[in-house]
Amino acid sequence: MRRRLGYPVCLQRGAPPQFHFEEGGAQNTQATLDLVAERLGGKDIKKIVLASTTGETARRAMEFFRDQEVTLVVVPHQFDFHRDKNAFPPALVEELRRSGHQVHFGTMLFHTDEFYGSKNATAMANILRSFCQGVKVCFEIVFMAADAGLVESGEKVIAIAGTGRGSDTALVMQAASTQHSRRLKVHEILCKPLNPISIDELQERMARKET
Repeated sequence: MRRRLGYPVCLQRGAPPQFHFEEGGAQNTQATLDLVAERLGGKDIKKIVLASTTGETARRAMEFFRDQEVTLVVVPHQFDFHRDKNAFPPALVEELRRSGHQVHFGTMLFHTDEFYGSKNATAMANILRSFCQGVKVCFEIVFMAADAGLVESGEKVIAIAGTGRGSDTALVMQAASTQHSRRLKVHEILCKPLNPISIDELQERMARKET
């Protein structure tokens, strides 16, 4: 296992430790997958809900969990979100589905202000970003997966997301649809960045990478 740049925090005797990365970002992807694999040893979770924009993290997870009895529910960006062409490769969609996994291109619930004429979605997203960007995305993709019927309401899943690229956040969650949002729960925080960046900093970082 590779060295993890951070440290574990045990909040309660007998409880699994939380792991805090020193910084968020794609450099934490392998460590995040390792922590998730350790948690899957409990045999009580059968689905991982995974955010993946370009498909790189989805392919990595598919290969990493190949021998695990777990189904990936991959949630890329919806179509027409900041790009004329979706960045997730169609060939990878087919490969994931042939391997028994799911890919869902749905409405990104925290990006609906313009449609509804309200800033409630952005306000909720920014509150969740106070934990880190990955926590916000975990909530969003679990709602989306439950709305699509790809996870059941009340089912225990692991959600994986990150800060811009890759993965740095993993939560054990009780899934719920947006029709029953009060049923959504976070049971465990497996890992997250210690010092989350703001959405403005994230957007600046992503803009620099794309230029």
